Amino acid sequence: MPRVAVDNNQRMHLRIRPEQKATLLRAAALRDTDLTDFVLQNALREARAVIQESERITLSERDSLLVLDMLENPPQPNAKLRAAIAALPKAKPKRKRS
Repeated sequence: MPRVAVDNNQRMHLRIRPEQKATLLRAAALRDTDLTDFVLQNALREARAVIQESERITLSERDSLLVLDMLENPPQPNAKLRAAIAALPKAKPKRKRS
C-alpha cells in the first residue's frame, strides 16, 4: 500500500502553466464558485473514486456464483495446505481464570 504523506498545514501549492490556470478559472466561474472550491471539489471526487476502485472487487456473474459455490462446498485441503497448517506455531492453551 502506498505511503500517504501527511502535512500539518492546510495549504497545498501547485505549479501550473498560465493556460491551465485560465482554464480552471473559467470553469470555476461557470460553476459560480472560486478556484479553490472548484479544484478541491473535483480533486476530492476523483480521489474518492480512485480509493473506491482500489478497495472494491467486481466479479462477473459466473465468478460470483463460483465463489458462492466454493464457500458452500469448500474443496478438500491439498498437501500444500496441510503442510502450511502443520508449519504454524502451536497455540498455547488458555489459562483458566479464577
